[in-house]
Amino acid sequence: MSSIAVFAQAQAEGLGWLSSKLLGVTLTSAEWVLWVLVCLSVLSIAIMLERTLYFARNRLPDSEALAVRLARGEMDAVRAAIQGRKGMEAAILREGLASAPQGADSVEQVIASTMARERPQYERFLSFLGTLGNNAPFIGLFGTVLGIIKAFHDLGNMNAKGAAIQQTVMAGISEALVATAVGLAVAIPAVVAFNIFNRQLKTLTSRANALGHALVGSLRAERPASGAEGR
Repeated sequence: MSSIAVFAQAQAEGLGWLSSKLLGVTLTSAEWVLWVLVCLSVLSIAIMLERTLYFARNRLPDSEALAVRLARGEMDAVRAAIQGRKGMEAAILREGLASAPQGADSVEQVIASTMARERPQYERFLSFLGTLGNNAPFIGLFGTVLGIIKAFHDLGNMNAKGAAIQQTVMAGISEALVATAVGLAVAIPAVVAFNIFNRQLKTLTSRANALGHALVGSLRAERPASGAEGR
């Protein structure tokens, strides 16, 4: 139905100018909502794969053993273990060991600075997954509302009775509800992935903090021992 015909029909039904304009917009096909949801779904899957690879490549699998070595004061062994490694944990140890001659207090500041620098790299794109998980159902619901409006509008324009009316309404509503189902199908994986990645980031941050504390504790234990030997 053209916009002129919709406007003429709205005038005949006693609708105002704004109502007729909005009616003309809402009577368009809701298929574009489905395409939006499909594109968002493809993008979210790409982000999930990219984040999975990033988290897998930027972590230390033996951080517990490195914490034990730090507690024992085996600094050279730790330096060799993190050689060529990437990620928050390796960066904290690398920067912390490099600033070890400046003292434990300086190392603490370097560790805090390094963590603040590295953490946003892990949080990248996670806000998109969280936003998509919260809003994809509403996008689907919007498509459903558009479909229902069109179904009832078409019903009002047809001369049908009995079973034909029921068939028209049910067919239009079932088609419109597809948008809500697609919205939920897009939102649920996004929410699950968002929670998983956030949990992994919390675990990674805790392990990095543990390594930093082990390094600072080892440096502070060495300084009193060195002072005692000097006396």
